[in-house]
Amino acid sequence: MKKVCYYLPIAALTLMVGCKQKTQDVKDVVTFNISNLDTTFVPGNDFYMYATGGWAKANPIKDEYSRYGSFDQLAERNKEQVKGLIEELGKTAHKDGSIEQKIGDLYAIAMDSTKLNADGAKPIQPQLEAISKAATVADVVKLSGEIRKYGESPFFSLYVSADDKNSSMNLVQLNQGGLGLGERDYYLATDTTSVALRKGYHNLIVKQFVNAGYAEAEALKAADAVLKIETDLAKAHFKKEDTRKPELNYHKMKVEDLNKSVADFEWQIFFDAAGAKGFADINVGQIEPIKAAVQLIHALPIDESKAYLSWCVINAAAPYLSDNFVNTNFDFYGKQLSGSKVLQPRWKRAVNAVDGSLSEAVGQMYVEKYFPAEAKERMLKLVKNLQVTLGERINNLAWMSNETKTKAQEKLNAFTVKIGYPDKWKDYTTLAIKKDSYWQNIVRAGEFAYNEMIGKIGKPVDKSEWHMPPQMVNAYYNPTTNEICFPAGILQPPFFYLDGDDAINYGAIGVVIGHEMSHGFDDQGSKYDKDGNLADWWTADDSKKFVERAQVLVNHFNKIEVLPGTFANGEFTLGENIGDFGGLQISYNAFEKTEEAKSAAKIDGFTPAQRFFLSYSGVWAGNIRDAEILRRTKMDPHSLGKWRVNGTLPHINAWYDAFGITEKDALFIPKEKRADIW
Repeated sequence: MKKVCYYLPIAALTLMVGCKQKTQDVKDVVTFNISNLDTTFVPGNDFYMYATGGWAKANPIKDEYSRYGSFDQLAERNKEQVKGLIEELGKTAHKDGSIEQKIGDLYAIAMDSTKLNADGAKPIQPQLEAISKAATVADVVKLSGEIRKYGESPFFSLYVSADDKNSSMNLVQLNQGGLGLGERDYYLATDTTSVALRKGYHNLIVKQFVNAGYAEAEALKAADAVLKIETDLAKAHFKKEDTRKPELNYHKMKVEDLNKSVADFEWQIFFDAAGAKGFADINVGQIEPIKAAVQLIHALPIDESKAYLSWCVINAAAPYLSDNFVNTNFDFYGKQLSGSKVLQPRWKRAVNAVDGSLSEAVGQMYVEKYFPAEAKERMLKLVKNLQVTLGERINNLAWMSNETKTKAQEKLNAFTVKIGYPDKWKDYTTLAIKKDSYWQNIVRAGEFAYNEMIGKIGKPVDKSEWHMPPQMVNAYYNPTTNEICFPAGILQPPFFYLDGDDAINYGAIGVVIGHEMSHGFDDQGSKYDKDGNLADWWTADDSKKFVERAQVLVNHFNKIEVLPGTFANGEFTLGENIGDFGGLQISYNAFEKTEEAKSAAKIDGFTPAQRFFLSYSGVWAGNIRDAEILRRTKMDPHSLGKWRVNGTLPHINAWYDAFGITEKDALFIPKEKRADIW
């Protein structure tokens, strides 16, 4: 199963300003701010609060957020910048079909609350009426193929991406899916929170069906059917820990063998309806869940299938309809599931929609105004420095054989590095944005993206393609292309300071770079070779040693109690924890080569080494609600921000030296029990 690692979807940030504009004076650039610290805490007992407590006090969580940190603060500033670019377009008329017209009109219709509320449920009626006419299993199969083009994917997912064992070619992929709650445990767990969430989800479904025009009795019956279907799907799903094991999620076969190897099904009807034609091979990521979904489709009464398909439309459309749909949606997904208190203002939701539908077009405007060329130049130098350092660390590994070291070096040297923005921009010519309805525009945008994906069937992988827009505050590693990518959005404080000293840059963006490099060698990435193919390039003995060393982190994080009675999942978060651990080691070693590190001169009373670790920790500053802690612990492969500091730093020897941590401190781990991987 293709795995793109998103470094920061769960992050938390510091208080810094946005990207330095090309006209901005150097003196205006904010650098490391020691007021973010809370020195009433002892570094060895709670380094997270020591490094970020001041920020947390100065930046209480906003009601619209379930977690608010420096990451969110930076993303919010980026959003304001994008809003400014979009609103500037609205000041003048633009040629119909131009990218300016598309961006401006989509934003305008998203902001038009009067029209949205007047339209009510009308925008989704054509789709719901089509579903109501279904009379046979074949009709259900056909609709299941069609709905996924613009809404949620009923029963299971279909997508196109690189073949894990032939990474230069795209392959059709089937994966488990179809869950409105996203994670199987929500349907099966018996703890109080999960039971309450299922009740809340059922209530959400009832209310949204009523909003869509159904009678109360019909809505209750539909909600019962939806929850039963999704629970049955969940029972067959792989556990989340197993979805992270690529070798368990690769079952390539001929399309003609699907009936024999998976289950008897109207495959041709489904693929035709889904627009996937003319292919001979397919990967079925998880055979048993797909088989169970197919059997369920055949066993269900048609009315129950129609209720489920209708929910896939209603739930997907709710954020783009009238206020009663939006508010009902927020009451569950925002308040109950995540803990947010108020809905984000309409302009932020509108920017998100434009950003999602025309991401690279918006990104092109963003880069032209806010991304300085010097940032890319400095990043290239930083990446090279860390690449050299990781190579040195690999050579010095006492536990790894020369045979495996050679393969690891080959993979490291084959990394593709993407910084800032794509060399070629996406063409949105065929995407029409009209003034009919907000939802219909979202449908067209969804179909545009879907058709773009389907168009890759049977074609070579385009390694120049970006999997993240340039304005996003994030970064990723993709194992099938062996690439690391750092969009323009993350190349600003508190991650990257164009005019900052080496300690804060290596501590923040340097660790981000090292983190993404380490993903090439984590528990997933290490199973892909230099060409991006799922292949075993390890000796058996080295592989065994790697697993044993990684288990140290698994065991360590499993013992972390994130809330009373709730513990972190060391297996599920292993890849990200290896990324943090490796990123810190690599970046610190690279930093040690700098003149600043060698001088040991203090700034603001802190040594360069101390500033390195304070800068790293500051990236994760934030406040988070208990509901969001529970949600992320269940669904997110990243550790919580607090534990990316307090959980990881105790395994970094240099941190002990920098702050004089001893066995008297609560975070102390004896040296022989610390992780030692990359």
